[in-house]
Amino acid sequence: MRIRVFHETNYTYEHPARNLIQVLRLRPRDHDGQYVRRWRIEPSIDGRISEREDGFGNVVHWFTADEPAESLTIRVTGEVDTNEMHGVVRGTVERLPDEFYLRDSDLALASEPIQAFARAVREAGDASPLPCLHRLLAAVHEKVVFEPGPTSASTTAAQSFEQAKGVCQDLTHIFIAAARHLEIPTRYVSGYFHRDDGMVDQEAGHSWVESLVPNLGWVGFDPAHGIATTEAHIRVAVGLDYLGAAPIRGSRMGGGTETLDVKLRVEQSQATVQS
Repeated sequence: MRIRVFHETNYTYEHPARNLIQVLRLRPRDHDGQYVRRWRIEPSIDGRISEREDGFGNVVHWFTADEPAESLTIRVTGEVDTNEMHGVVRGTVERLPDEFYLRDSDLALASEPIQAFARAVREAGDASPLPCLHRLLAAVHEKVVFEPGPTSASTTAAQSFEQAKGVCQDLTHIFIAAARHLEIPTRYVSGYFHRDDGMVDQEAGHSWVESLVPNLGWVGFDPAHGIATTEAHIRVAVGLDYLGAAPIRGSRMGGGTETLDVKLRVEQSQATVQS
């Protein structure tokens, strides 16, 4: 599948904001089943942009504005070729030991209710990692209703689990917390998802998880949709939770109230992908 992405993040400030710095994790990397044909990141104002790699192996761009600004737009355009890997993730850049992804993280801590939920999933059948993860995928998808709006970027897994509703980020954090409680290394993934229902205009990017399965490697699970990852997923960045893989995080001085608007279009290109 060839997927075309147009992603525009618009910030408007009440007063000119000074010392604007934006940390961007917006560029996907090549790996088995994913090839980046073209990708461009364009800030709307003058400044300096540098590329580096973070500790997770993500491509990170640092943008520093030259002058105070009343608004800033970060525009991303690109095309990616994907192949069906049935959830198995291979050929990725790995900078950390697998056991690192057993660490607790602020947004994905397993509260006592999540721990009990995870144990019940494990005890419901074959306790080996792969079948257990598939049951966990189904259980999270059934337990937590996808509902845009009730949570924020700082909402924890425990809070989302208690409310039993949230967005893809929230379901992802609950899955991570439960899987780590079961001693399965699991990480947060941010990226894009091409919907098959004809809805190409979306409100935000997507998130899912990757869990480590012995003798198979990293496997992607999308609890928001209740499926293993497919060729419709574009993998961009990973982290222990959202904070390590957030598409854009930044800082500024002054500026007053900030208004954020996101435009995202993810569609299948009509061009033929050569096998």
